[in-house]
Amino acid sequence: METSDFTNETNQPEKGAESTENKSVEQNEKQNLETQIDPQLSGDGVVSEDVEVKTEQQTQESPSSEKIEEEMIEEKEVEVVGAKTESELESKSENKKSKKDSFEKEDYSGLVRSELLSKLNGLINAYPIETIKDAVEEIKTLFYKKYKAESAEEKKVFVEEGGNPDDFKFSDETSEETFKVLYNQFKTKKYELTQNIENQKYENLKIKYQIIDEIKELINKEESINKTFQEFRDLQDKWRNIGLVPQKEVKNLWETYNHNVEQFYDYININKELRDLDLKKNMELKIKLCENAEALLLSDSVTKAFKTLQEYHNQWREIGPVPRDNKDDLWERFKAATTSINKRHQDYFESLKDQQVTNLEQKEALCEKVEEIVAFNFTKPKDWEDKAQEIIEIQKFWRTIGFAPKKDNNKIYQRFKTGCDEFFSRKRDFYKDAKQVQKNNMQYKLDLCVQAEALKDSTEWKKTTEDFINLQKRWKEIGPVPKKHSELLWKRFRTACDYFFNVKSEFFNTVDSRQEDNLKLKQELIEKIKNFQKADTEKENLKQLMAIQKEWSEIGHVPIKQKDEIQKEFRDAIDEQFEKLKIDISERNKINFKSKVDTWVSSNSRSKLYSERNKLVSKINELENEISLYENNIGFFSKSSNSEALMGEVLKKIELAKERMVALREKLRFLDKADQDID
Repeated sequence: METSDFTNETNQPEKGAESTENKSVEQNEKQNLETQIDPQLSGDGVVSEDVEVKTEQQTQESPSSEKIEEEMIEEKEVEVVGAKTESELESKSENKKSKKDSFEKEDYSGLVRSELLSKLNGLINAYPIETIKDAVEEIKTLFYKKYKAESAEEKKVFVEEGGNPDDFKFSDETSEETFKVLYNQFKTKKYELTQNIENQKYENLKIKYQIIDEIKELINKEESINKTFQEFRDLQDKWRNIGLVPQKEVKNLWETYNHNVEQFYDYININKELRDLDLKKNMELKIKLCENAEALLLSDSVTKAFKTLQEYHNQWREIGPVPRDNKDDLWERFKAATTSINKRHQDYFESLKDQQVTNLEQKEALCEKVEEIVAFNFTKPKDWEDKAQEIIEIQKFWRTIGFAPKKDNNKIYQRFKTGCDEFFSRKRDFYKDAKQVQKNNMQYKLDLCVQAEALKDSTEWKKTTEDFINLQKRWKEIGPVPKKHSELLWKRFRTACDYFFNVKSEFFNTVDSRQEDNLKLKQELIEKIKNFQKADTEKENLKQLMAIQKEWSEIGHVPIKQKDEIQKEFRDAIDEQFEKLKIDISERNKINFKSKVDTWVSSNSRSKLYSERNKLVSKINELENEISLYENNIGFFSKSSNSEALMGEVLKKIELAKERMVALREKLRFLDKADQDID
């Protein structure tokens, strides 16, 4: 099935593969870069071993059983001290935070009240509330001190001027209202800060209890002692880094914490004898990884070996420490295999770059070929289909080439995709316009099928043969139809054509013998007419003669040399019998016409009926024109005696023409009735 959009054929698969391979190249370059800058690896080319080195260093730093016991004692002492000094730590934390978030406090004593209000507003909106508490209180004191002093001075002047002290009202009372609004904002933020601190303390409390639960779970873990102890250390570090908790919960929290810490140390003491078994198991696993890594050197797929190596490194990190005496040897063995695999991988991608340049050249050639095809303006469906198939083959070849260099790969792909999309878009537009034309063509060919089926039974060989040839020419000229109807229509049309020509061929293959037989039959019929025996009634005689005429018409052709002679002999014989019956010529003509039409009806020869009807209509039209001409000419005749004689002759001709028209119309009606009988 043809693909009209290259996006569906090529875009997604190549894009996915391209992403995977490019990612692999980028990953390789990144890992090689890490190898060069990692001082732990000394430039040996090991990929991503910085984490592994740390793991080995952690193993070196891992405490022995005796050291664990010492650390257990030290940890207990630290925790007990911590339990006693929680409030002190909270105080120190507040001091540190205050120092960290403090700001440069100014001397506000020289500011007037409006400046103090402005400064207060700026502090509230610019600094954390906990850092400006002292400054705000100082501004408050200064503001009211100045406010009262200025109010008292103004009141003194008011009284000295004879005013009633009870009626005094300070002229700038609004400044106090402004101060109250700002100070309320400060108190609101201070309250929110206090609430947030309390909420955070409860959140910290929740987290610390979660850490206690995690310490409980360490006892149930089936892991190496060293790894479990490291997890315990991490949990302790996390505990110490969590902020303050509500003061009322401190005592119960620390008691619970220290209880579970002591239980963990008891667990470590019990399991330290299993440490050697755990180290031995880890050593066996790492030996197996070394063997697997060395086996990758024999792999046919460089990229698959490299990818598998990364998985081995992940497993190495997860396994844990081995006995100290074997640690360095195992690591050097694993690192040596890693270095060799990385070298193969690096060499592979170096060669891949050269191949990608070649791939780019091949893809550019394919783009040029597609663009050359797109430049043509095809007008026939076959041309579109041929070129579409050609482009599909080009697309298939494109998929086999491989990737171009990373900086060019997307560009060349977009160029190729654009060319393919443009071609198939133009192809769709072509067929969209041709669709209606094909529907019209289908209707034209259906009409030809109907006409061919109407002609296939005709025995007018010459005329019908010409008609079929004309139908076939028109069929070829019509053009294509919708594909799903094409074969069915052609089969229907060809069946009608083949039927007629097969019957015609069969007819003419036996025409000579049949014509001789027909000649004998007609000679016998002539003898029968000559020896005609009259019946008792004229009606019966007429009926028998008409039956003989019908029989004559049905016999068929005779050899052409005897045709005129046998026809004249038959006509003379039948006319002689009609004369004996005293039937006039017009009546005889009607009888002969009806006999002929009956013969056509019996042979289902509608074409002969149509032909005869056309002749009658043509004669009627001629008579109508003739009568109209005669009637127009009458007006030109004068009143002279000679003109009257001429006019009488014209009137006689008009009358005869009208009588002939009546007879012809009667024949026309008879033909139409005969046509209905065939239906």
